[in-house]
Amino acid sequence: MSETAEIIGRDGGELDGFHIGHVPGDAGTEVSDFATEWDDVSFATRVWERQVDEGYRVDLRVHVLRGDQLTDLAALHDFLADYHERDPAGEELAELPHPDGPGLIGTAEAFWLVEPGVAVDVLVDPERFDRAGLAATALAISPAHAGDTAGSQ
Repeated sequence: MSETAEIIGRDGGELDGFHIGHVPGDAGTEVSDFATEWDDVSFATRVWERQVDEGYRVDLRVHVLRGDQLTDLAALHDFLADYHERDPAGEELAELPHPDGPGLIGTAEAFWLVEPGVAVDVLVDPERFDRAGLAATALAISPAHAGDTAGSQ
């Protein structure tokens, strides 16, 4: 890969059945994976962070969510607002035309419902990445194997 391609972006690998096809080149290179559960929804999470004077700072997070309560985009939106402890009406969101399902995008978060029970949530540090960078990352995430979103990696 050329230096230019590395600056533009890099591949993020596979996470719980999804391929992360683009990570902004400026995102940190320290990568960690986590598996958690909150309110009967399981999360597979990958985090990109970088070292700063005060320790580490998260640049990018990708969550794959699985849970019965994720029935539609409105339910996903409400769940994420509660999970992130935000007012559901607090940020103006625009439609995210994701090829895998209905979604929404704000200044630092994009999310979409792949199918009932399966969703993806992408968060960036808004001081480092704009909405276009967020959208580029979100739109480059797809099921690792077409039609295989119900299983894990």
